[in-house]
Amino acid sequence: MRLYYVTLNTAAEAEQISRALLTEKLALCTNWFPIHCAYRWQGEIRTEPETVLIIKTQAGYRDRIEALIRTQIDYTNCILELQPAGVNSGFLDWLNQEISPLGAVQS
Repeated sequence: MRLYYVTLNTAAEAEQISRALLTEKLALCTNWFPIHCAYRWQGEIRTEPETVLIIKTQAGYRDRIEALIRTQIDYTNCILELQPAGVNSGFLDWLNQEISPLGAVQS
């Protein structure tokens, strides 16, 4: 299993990307929520609202997920791939039934 932590500008973007991922069977489930972000940009410290999208899927889908996200937004964002140390068996069974494992992990 893999989780992707994705930063976006708005909840509307998160919902649009989520629907596309679910339609293409690249994700089993997604969650999104508002956060506040502080960052350095061109020598200045800035703060602004952001939305985090969490994507739950199988290993091996990174390239396809990133490509889909790039069709939806045109700015630089953060996409982190995380491998959980453990997952409850009921959720993992659901994941394996809905999203085909691809085998080799893409980097």
